[in-house]
Amino acid sequence: MENHTYKLIEITGTSDKSIEDAIERAVSKAANSVDELRWFKVMETRGTIDEDHVQQWQVTLKIGFTLKD
Repeated sequence: MENHTYKLIEITGTSDKSIEDAIERAVSKAANSVDELRWFKVMETRGTIDEDHVQQWQVTLKIGFTLKD
């Protein structure tokens, strides 16, 4: 097994559909500008309410990626 060094970034994804969709959107967006994504950790889940209904999910993630040699 190879030893790696990782860096963490923190981002927030949003979705009007679900928590899972907010996570997918955040990871997908991060993958557009950061290579070697390896894992994520959900740090916070929150949302907005409009007329007694959830309007939008907001999920803050820490994403780890491998640093290049």
